[in-house]
Amino acid sequence: MTGHKIPVSVLVVIHTADGQVLLIERADAPGFWQSVTGSQDEGETLEQTAIREVREETGLDAAAFELTPWGIETRYEIYERWRHRYAPGVTHNTEHVFGLKLPAPLPVQLAPREHLRYEWLPWDLAAERCFSPSNAAAIRLLPGRL
Repeated sequence: MTGHKIPVSVLVVIHTADGQVLLIERADAPGFWQSVTGSQDEGETLEQTAIREVREETGLDAAAFELTPWGIETRYEIYERWRHRYAPGVTHNTEHVFGLKLPAPLPVQLAPREHLRYEWLPWDLAAERCFSPSNAAAIRLLPGRL
């Protein structure tokens, strides 16, 4: 293990049946709102990564709800400010989208080092608030998946 992040990640859009979406604000970039995201650990499947990241970032057990791979992968350039986390020369990441459907907006337990606060928002407002274009695009697909 090199200590560098693997440039493969998950994006988990946590939502309710009526289209409310959970967004969390990054502690290392206040004002940057996003869905649950995280890099794959060595030996994990993408689903295991999604379950682990949801637990770490929200305290929720994704396995207890409806976790669905959306079949979307986006390759994007890693923001300069976060490239030091990856091996030298790594500039791009491949993100795999999942949806996690909850019965209702639930309170979450944020990881204080990672996130400052959370909000449940209607999907259209959540998409507008996301700093990541791929995150916003995934949320905009939600109505067709409900």
